[in-house]
Amino acid sequence: MTLKKATAILLLLCGTCLAAQNREADSLRHAYGRQGVASSRIVGTPYADTLDTGNPAVKVILFNDGTYRYVKDPSVIAGDDIWTKNWNTWSCNPYGNVTIKETVTLWLVDTLDSYCCPRIGYHSSKFGYRHGRRHQGIDLPYPTGTPVYAAFDGKVRVSDVVGGYGNLVILRHANGLETFYGHLSQRNVEPGQWVSAGDVIGLGGSTGRSSGPHLHFETRYMGNAFDPAWLIDFQTGKLRHRMIKLRPWYFDGGSNYVQAVDDEDEIFRTDEEERLLAEERARKEAEARAAAERAAMQYYTVKSGDTLSSIARKYGTTVQALCRMNNIKATSTIQIGQRLRVK
Repeated sequence: MTLKKATAILLLLCGTCLAAQNREADSLRHAYGRQGVASSRIVGTPYADTLDTGNPAVKVILFNDGTYRYVKDPSVIAGDDIWTKNWNTWSCNPYGNVTIKETVTLWLVDTLDSYCCPRIGYHSSKFGYRHGRRHQGIDLPYPTGTPVYAAFDGKVRVSDVVGGYGNLVILRHANGLETFYGHLSQRNVEPGQWVSAGDVIGLGGSTGRSSGPHLHFETRYMGNAFDPAWLIDFQTGKLRHRMIKLRPWYFDGGSNYVQAVDDEDEIFRTDEEERLLAEERARKEAEARAAAERAAMQYYTVKSGDTLSSIARKYGTTVQALCRMNNIKATSTIQIGQRLRVK
């Protein structure tokens, strides 16, 4: 065999090996996690190699221009019980009645997990109580047929028609967080499918209990919903922090996001600082309730011919209530000019 022919065969073998490595790297990238890279300049750059890191769940992809990045290997990640425990493909809350009693710390993004804002702009309906019913998420104006994107890397748990949600997709993420995408006109994913942040999982619509085209977006942890605005600034589309501390009171039905003086303080407060702040918050709420009650108080000055019964009828209350508010008895004699609290 000539040197020229041997060289050609060696180059062919190397090229075949490189192509196989590139296919492996590409399959990893599309199977789990379209991670951000240092520069958009390298997007589309051919892969040079895929390396082990010592952690079987993480690979390093090398690019031909000398750059690299880390990705997760779904064949390993899939073995984590986050994808099997409390998992079904039909229920909005497979956890049952779990109450979050302690602060939970979650990493949202890192060098291995990415993020995509579901929709930049104002939301037409906030988290909390609406018309006497609890609204578990926020509503984002979303024209029918507009692509709906996964907010974080994860796995599809539910893709089905579910009651008032209409067409609903629920994604579970590696940190235990779940995100809901409701009222879709079309679902593009199936239960068990891995998705990356920014993947199109459906199209906007107005299915289910909906008054018009919009996206109902929820964030839940262990079945407990909290205001998505704690995670995302929808006006800018930016994630507020890479890490969040979910305080127990975030899961209260009417607990909306409140801008802190310094949001970094919100994340890094100690448990003792949080306890003191909770006490201060409770004190202020009690004072606010007392002030509202005082503002609602109403008094009446007794005139000639008035009786407790006639005053009660006039103000839509009872004699018993009047007596309780004024610390008197039903048999007490009221005097002209006497001030009685009636509300």
